[in-house]
Amino acid sequence: MATTKLHRLPFAILTRPTLSMRMTIVGLIVTLIFAILAVFAPVFEAWGWLQNPIEFLNNPIHATPSGEHWFGTTRLGYDVFARTIYGARAALQVVVLATCASVFIGVPLGMASGYLGGKLDRLLVFVMDTIYTLPGLLLSITIAFVVGRGILNAAIALSIAYVPQYYRVVRNHTLSVKTELFVEAARSMGASTWHVLSRYLFLNVIQSVPVLFALNAADAVLILGGLGFLGLGLPEQTPEWGGDLRQALDALPTGVWWTAFFPGLAMTAMTIGLSLLGEGLNEWVNPKLRNQQ
Repeated sequence: MATTKLHRLPFAILTRPTLSMRMTIVGLIVTLIFAILAVFAPVFEAWGWLQNPIEFLNNPIHATPSGEHWFGTTRLGYDVFARTIYGARAALQVVVLATCASVFIGVPLGMASGYLGGKLDRLLVFVMDTIYTLPGLLLSITIAFVVGRGILNAAIALSIAYVPQYYRVVRNHTLSVKTELFVEAARSMGASTWHVLSRYLFLNVIQSVPVLFALNAADAVLILGGLGFLGLGLPEQTPEWGGDLRQALDALPTGVWWTAFFPGLAMTAMTIGLSLLGEGLNEWVNPKLRNQQ
């Protein structure tokens, strides 16, 4: 009977998708679309869509959306569609670097702090709680102002803001798991600290990390846009959603809507996609939420 139920489970999921499954699928599709566009972004540069035509330097004008320029152009003649696609490339680069760095720093620190305790734990808790109390955007702005513009610098600014989240989640799980009988048995048999952490604790304390990763990625898209809007993101004239929105402000009163609409729409869509993916994963990781549907 159990085998029959397990055999029918994939079919049941596909024929009667739950809310969490639908959110996960939609979020995954949207995220994959942006990832594919980001990978093939250099194609548009090869077509010359990122070039600044010389006639626009002498006669600045906004070209409306048309067959030649699908999303129109900026005042200096840059193709908005190409810049929007390249903005996705820049956003994914920064988001992946920032979130991966946060995971690689926060998870080991959380495990070591929760398992070893003592002065190390008290020191790390103090430092991480101090960072955690600061708003992510404000902290990222401060760090970006110090380190300067660039993809790597923006990733550093974002990762510092996210490390405490992974640290706190993993530390709390570690404190709970390290009192389990299988961990006590491993220690009583002389297992080293590294062996216990890597074999007995790691897989039991990272269940929430993929969820946090997706949600932080969505938040990072917005914060990167905020940095770009303030002029602290990527270098000037680099395709970036936040920077393009800042440059489009002057043209909005004259009825030029496309230079702000399409980058803003792309940033919103990518944020929603990653948020749906994170929320869907959260319901799969926490069965109690799924059972309430």
